[in-house]
Amino acid sequence: MSSSNLLQLFQVLAGLYTPDDGHIDPYSLTMALAAGARMYGAQIYNPAPVTGLNPTADGKWDVQTPHGTIRANRIVNATGFWAREVGKMIGFDHPTIPVHHQYVVTATVPEVKELKKELAVIRDLEGSYYLRQERDGLLFGPYEKMEKMKLQDSWVRDGVPPGFGKELFESDLDRIMEHVEMAMEMVPVLKKADIINIVSGPITYTPDLLPMVGPHQGVRNYWAAIGFGYGVIHAGGIGKFLSDWIRNGEPPYDLIECDPNRYGKWTDVPYMCAKARESYGYNNVVGYPKEERFAGRPTSRTSGVYDLLKDKGSMGFHAGWEQPHWFYKPGDDIGYKPSFRRTNWFGPVGRECKLVMEKVGVIDLTPFGKFIVKGKDSHKLLDRLFANTMPKVGLTNISHMLTPNGRVFAEVTITQLAPGEFLLITGSGSEGHDLRWIEAEAADGGYDVDISNVTDGIGVLGIAGPNSRKVLQKLTDEDLSDAGFKFLHCKSIKLAGIPVRAIRISYTGELGWELYIDQKDMAAVYQAMMEAGKDEGIDNFGTYAMSSLRLEKGFRGWGAEMNCDTNPLEAGLDYFIKLNKPADFIGKAALQEIKAKGLKRKLSYITVDTDDIDPEGNETVWHNGKVVGNTTSGAYSYSSQQSLAFAYLPTELCSVGQKVEVELLGKKYPAAVIQEPLVLTEPTRTRLQKKAKGKA
Repeated sequence: MSSSNLLQLFQVLAGLYTPDDGHIDPYSLTMALAAGARMYGAQIYNPAPVTGLNPTADGKWDVQTPHGTIRANRIVNATGFWAREVGKMIGFDHPTIPVHHQYVVTATVPEVKELKKELAVIRDLEGSYYLRQERDGLLFGPYEKMEKMKLQDSWVRDGVPPGFGKELFESDLDRIMEHVEMAMEMVPVLKKADIINIVSGPITYTPDLLPMVGPHQGVRNYWAAIGFGYGVIHAGGIGKFLSDWIRNGEPPYDLIECDPNRYGKWTDVPYMCAKARESYGYNNVVGYPKEERFAGRPTSRTSGVYDLLKDKGSMGFHAGWEQPHWFYKPGDDIGYKPSFRRTNWFGPVGRECKLVMEKVGVIDLTPFGKFIVKGKDSHKLLDRLFANTMPKVGLTNISHMLTPNGRVFAEVTITQLAPGEFLLITGSGSEGHDLRWIEAEAADGGYDVDISNVTDGIGVLGIAGPNSRKVLQKLTDEDLSDAGFKFLHCKSIKLAGIPVRAIRISYTGELGWELYIDQKDMAAVYQAMMEAGKDEGIDNFGTYAMSSLRLEKGFRGWGAEMNCDTNPLEAGLDYFIKLNKPADFIGKAALQEIKAKGLKRKLSYITVDTDDIDPEGNETVWHNGKVVGNTTSGAYSYSSQQSLAFAYLPTELCSVGQKVEVELLGKKYPAAVIQEPLVLTEPTRTRLQKKAKGKA
């Protein structure tokens, strides 16, 4: 008998087979790893409960145990469902919560015993369960729906019971019976199998189901490896990832989605419980592009204009913030309607792009991470951290932090507000990630600086489009002309009598300003702009339109075109990298070596001949029947009415006109490398117009 005879294959439409998949006994694996560690000199104390964690002035830790105090260069919290309690010892409320997970073990099943080779592990997404062979029987574990699953929330409130170790929870077969029946329909031998054990134990969840892995912001040399909903399966990979990072001073590859600093004070217990329940219920479902999940929202992180905008469009979730993705108009098909193809947002986003290109639009950009760095050594610290030169007072630039090996750790907009005082702006998903890196370098290098995170207190409105200057000029006496307020300049002004820090920049590439406002004044400034801009056709636009417009202008995005898997030269960031600046910035030597050796791949700008689907990023690029690269981000260009994408390609395939193919939903679509950008930015257009007039 073959394993396929156990399955009702007529119910299976498609499947993925992983030849090297398998299972292992966690206890035996742990003992083997411990034996290997001892061979290399590790000392293991067991039992050794940690009773206290005290940081030392030089960044080390005193770890208190019944065996005495151990002085550690760093500590790694890898304590499973005790992670939250260990975090509390140093002032952290890690958003981890135990979930009751059950699995069922059967007695010997004759059809299984007859198999010549072990049954492959089966995951049935529709039935929401996994099933594998256990000796001569079967083991299967369902993930019940969110309304039926059970959280051990008392542990969050009261802590893990003292002495809890190998104990289990009381099982509840009724809670998972729906999935048991679906498993029986797919694997009929289960109907006759005797159940010999129902195991119910704790697994630890984070709000988004992903673990928290890496160094933690706020303290020195504290690392996390917690929140693993699937347990031992991650052990080898995470152990290697963390050890490489600790030894080499940078992550071996990008894993920002598991960064422990993606959470913050907004991740309170009600949010954590609602989200863990939702994530458990979503364990075995199909994920969509631009997916949103709504449990626990909104959090305490709402901008000063949230109440004005929340019912006017489709909101997206960004690091705890609610931010408009696109806005509704009468006649629109409204609401969140996920799809792998163009869906109800497609037409409205085109309308918003047209608004910004031809009139004027306003966007809420509050989720940006915002830091102030000041002090005697502020310039020296930032010159060490960033590959670009530091802007002069009143000016702004785009700068990048690199890893020691020359990878792009972060992209930051830097403005020098006053001598030695800098405003740093980063993406919403990079707030804690970037702040930790900056704080670590400041501490390790002994820099005399003050670093503060001002993200929550400052709201940000972007205004963009050819009429943006006319609108703002009605609200201020400040000269906003090209001569009076130049591109990438910053000024403190008043709009409708309200203090605003204005930077002439727009990630749409059009004429525009970013306005940094005290949160309590944000609604008043927004309403004043909307009133002043009525004759200019002012309206709202969201992040989907901004993404399309930035791609048309050839703007790269951190986390897509650049991250810890890429260097800035292959990403086309040469303009921002000053290898000749005197400061020895982090990654400089590595980048000089990379430049000398030459590049093997480069970021290319491509058009894709699609139908009702657009690239999103991470799609496969083909040439002559072989995989040659991947897209990094993509969108529909409403200006040129075609799909656009960035993609990494071998240098020999980067020439303009090169033909390739991009695979979308199993179909290969024709694509071609084009000259970037597709649409010139407003400052470039203005400069060329002035140059043409001068020649005339």
